[in-house]
Amino acid sequence: MPVKILMVCLGNICRSPLAEGILASKLPKEKFIVDSAGTGSWHIGHAPDERSIAVAKKNGLLISNQKGRQFSKKDFDQFDYIYVMDNSNYDNVIALAENTEQIAKVQLILNELFPKENVDVPDPYFGLPNGFNIVYQMLDDACEVISKKLIDKHQ
Repeated sequence: MPVKILMVCLGNICRSPLAEGILASKLPKEKFIVDSAGTGSWHIGHAPDERSIAVAKKNGLLISNQKGRQFSKKDFDQFDYIYVMDNSNYDNVIALAENTEQIAKVQLILNELFPKENVDVPDPYFGLPNGFNIVYQMLDDACEVISKKLIDKHQ
């Protein structure tokens, strides 16, 4: 049975689709499933932001076939690991948890690079033009660490 990882941001059109594509590219597809979701409902069924698609493509990844969806309580049962992009997403996801086992599945993604510092991945949606490149690099670095840990743990 494959290990399932969920990436979560606010709208599921910028950061989490990138994180999904990046991590999926670093893991064996037969052993791992990576998905993404948003805590908000504004972009359900939409493709990722065109700027996320462009930065992914520039780095050799195709994410344009992803469709936005909203995080729900059932995700706690369906996923083994849940990585959130910022503290607000963390609070929103944890608010839906029903027990400590579910809470234990949720982690801030940049804590993989900066343990216990609770650093946010900035939301590039309204940010600088190079914001998507910066976010891509942050997520790529974090996903490199995550992929090595997951492969080591689930061989």
